[in-house]
Amino acid sequence: MDTGMRNSFFQFKQFRVYQDRCAMKVGTDGVLLGAWCNVSSARRVLDVGTGTGLIALMVAQRSSRSLVDAVEIDEDAARQASENVALSEWKDRITVFHEDFTRFCPGEGIFYDLIVSNPPFFENSLLPPAPSRQIARHAGVFDLERLFVGASRLLASNGVLSVIYPASGLLRMKEVAKSCSLLLSRLTYVRGRSGGEVKRVLTEWSHFSNKLEENELCIETSRHIYTEEYISLTRQFYLRM
Repeated sequence: MDTGMRNSFFQFKQFRVYQDRCAMKVGTDGVLLGAWCNVSSARRVLDVGTGTGLIALMVAQRSSRSLVDAVEIDEDAARQASENVALSEWKDRITVFHEDFTRFCPGEGIFYDLIVSNPPFFENSLLPPAPSRQIARHAGVFDLERLFVGASRLLASNGVLSVIYPASGLLRMKEVAKSCSLLLSRLTYVRGRSGGEVKRVLTEWSHFSNKLEENELCIETSRHIYTEEYISLTRQFYLRM
């Protein structure tokens, strides 16, 4: 799912995201995750593969007490994310790191209440031609195992990992999570349009789990006619919601 925006920036209600130097532009997946993830107990947050910095900015807007670290392996994207953060009102609460997540160490004794990621997923597609876009979108460069292993290492005891992923990959996610002793605690099936197939899943994982919370989200009833549930989820961000 993609917003289709290819401008040099994307304007939200409370912040602007410049994206001309990022391989992956602002898209529906990132907005969904940033609006859906549970920030109620999130004092320390980590955004893995931050790209433009979108999700980090959304989390900072939603939670006034959160300190957000954002990790990005691509140098140009990390620099642009830093600039987007610097232009926002939450620049004192967000730190961008140009670093490989598998080597990321936030400091002794630092663990995260919430880790969020919109990871690469084109596992079986042809590699996109641009190296930066390949890193941003292809799971051969950064796979689920590395995400879940790293998250398991960095999560606080009561922390949660929130990930958006293609619905076809849910079983694989469960297998990887199980190997890292992470359990599925919340699951939202996302349909692009009423009656359409489930394209994405919004997932929440933790070292503990009570009863699994499951629901469904539909984005549109017809083209550009958005459902009330999607409007309610995203209205604090999109200008025209």
